[in-house]
Amino acid sequence: MALSISSSSTATKSLGFVQASDFQKLSSPTVLVSLKRYTPRNLAVKATGSTYGNFFRVTTYGESHGGGVGCVIDGCPPRVPISEADMQIDLDRRRPGQSRITTPRKETDTCKIYSGVADGLTTGSPIHVNVPNTDQRGHDYKEMSVAYRPSHADATYDMKYGARSVQGGGRSSARETIGRVAAGALAKKILKLKCGTEILAYVSQVHKVILPEDLVDPETLTLEQVESNIVRCPDPEYAEKMIAAIDAVRVKGDSVGGVVTCIARNVPRGLGSPVFDKLEAELAKVMMSLPATKGFEFGSGFTGTFLTGSEHNDEFYTDKSGRIRTRTNRSGGIQGGISNGEVINFRVAFKPTSTISKKQNTVNRDKEEIELIARGRHDPCVVPRAVPMVEAMVALVLVDQLLAQYAQCELFPINPSLQEPL
Repeated sequence: MALSISSSSTATKSLGFVQASDFQKLSSPTVLVSLKRYTPRNLAVKATGSTYGNFFRVTTYGESHGGGVGCVIDGCPPRVPISEADMQIDLDRRRPGQSRITTPRKETDTCKIYSGVADGLTTGSPIHVNVPNTDQRGHDYKEMSVAYRPSHADATYDMKYGARSVQGGGRSSARETIGRVAAGALAKKILKLKCGTEILAYVSQVHKVILPEDLVDPETLTLEQVESNIVRCPDPEYAEKMIAAIDAVRVKGDSVGGVVTCIARNVPRGLGSPVFDKLEAELAKVMMSLPATKGFEFGSGFTGTFLTGSEHNDEFYTDKSGRIRTRTNRSGGIQGGISNGEVINFRVAFKPTSTISKKQNTVNRDKEEIELIARGRHDPCVVPRAVPMVEAMVALVLVDQLLAQYAQCELFPINPSLQEPL
């Protein structure tokens, strides 16, 4: 129903609603309630939330058991060298069926660029990337067509839309992230070519196995270290412990969660903005948009609450080249919502996979209490495959902020005593 604070039809029209009849007066003579729904005339609504970015805009599409998934990238600068092979590297890191601790679904996730690239260079027009689905098994989801998986999006999708794609969870499936990873590969390349920026994520926790922070040097960490084992933990000893923890629940039809830590090196100073669009706020938003995420911790995070100001502050100094640096990095490379040139670091918590093959209590669409044993092929732990997803989303944030910095602060000559050229 729609409310009007005036009894006159003129006032009702001024709110932008179509005139409707059948008003019923309430106790106040100035309040009218329509018994019919109004149709907004001038109300713009962002309905789907499938697009991220202001300058480098990425829209993902597709569902887990549909014909395919992918993305459209709009706003990419022209003349950036990119190929399907460049994108395939990260898509292979994300794809299912890559080891015994991931879902056994077999997909090659082979990408195809349909527009926006000519002779190996971006043209400045929208870039369309598609990945076909080839190993769907819709019959695995028969029970879930009416029963709601505990802690899954099944129930809330029905509550919001009144309809949903049952097979594979539709848009709530992690296959939606294929478009993000493909776009992220392009964003990574732009950042690397323009700024020398490197983005690396790794698994720092699986269930109760926690990698000590001092075992990883954010200044020297390499992709080869991360990719040296199937769980994507850069320390071999802790990697084996994490794999064992996943195996222990996998054979029981259960699941566990974990934490992905991410660093970004050589990030230009000045990216981000104050107040509502702080750089760490943008990072938090995109991380929490990934499937199964439950927490985001930046810089010193919650441990910083145990320190005093004198213990927590990152003191400034001037290095041998004359650049202003910080002796510590509890700020995580961002101060006041703006990057300061130090290594950006944060952690993302992922919950245990909600679809498990153990018996659980739930309800169906008829509100009857039932028992559910979910079938299908699902990850016993999402964090090994979440690593390239996290990297991709960081890249999308940073490249969007890089273009924003050019638009706002590089139009006129910079102040060389305070600013560094991009």
